[in-house]
Amino acid sequence: MTLGSFLPSPSNKRQIDVLPDVLDYNLRVVFCGSAPSPQSAIESAYYAGQGNYFWNALLESSIIPKKLAPEEFLSVTNYGVGLTDLARYISGVDVDIPRNYYDAAGLRNKIMTYEPKWLAFNGKRPAAEFFKRKVDYGLQKETLMKTRLYVLPSTSGAARRFWDKSYWDDLGEMLLS
Repeated sequence: MTLGSFLPSPSNKRQIDVLPDVLDYNLRVVFCGSAPSPQSAIESAYYAGQGNYFWNALLESSIIPKKLAPEEFLSVTNYGVGLTDLARYISGVDVDIPRNYYDAAGLRNKIMTYEPKWLAFNGKRPAAEFFKRKVDYGLQKETLMKTRLYVLPSTSGAARRFWDKSYWDDLGEMLLS
């Protein structure tokens, strides 16, 4: 197993987030990934991996009006966008993240507190761990109170073979309506 950072186990009371949540009230959308990549952990910035397409996808799908650099991640709230991960206390690629690090209940509580219009999962793995079932890309049947749920192809360079920009464009259009 090649985890980017070995951090406290979920049972340890002194857990430290690899990256801070970027959440606020009245957000249009919160993006939830699996866990920060090893590069994101090193740079203390969301989606900082060289092959990650997240910041381009936000711009190209008209979710934000200008491309941000990973180190500008805190400014996404200026565009009604929030960021979080399902596994907060560890970094690594999806295949290396132990299931017990995923905190679906914690995410559910955050979404119920902040009530964004949309929760969009950046990849099937965090969505499947949240829903506790296999998921398909696109709009989900369920809602979380008034928050609509959407599953996107992962922007990770490791998931490039599954990339389909049309889902990002679809979400961008829904956010405008």
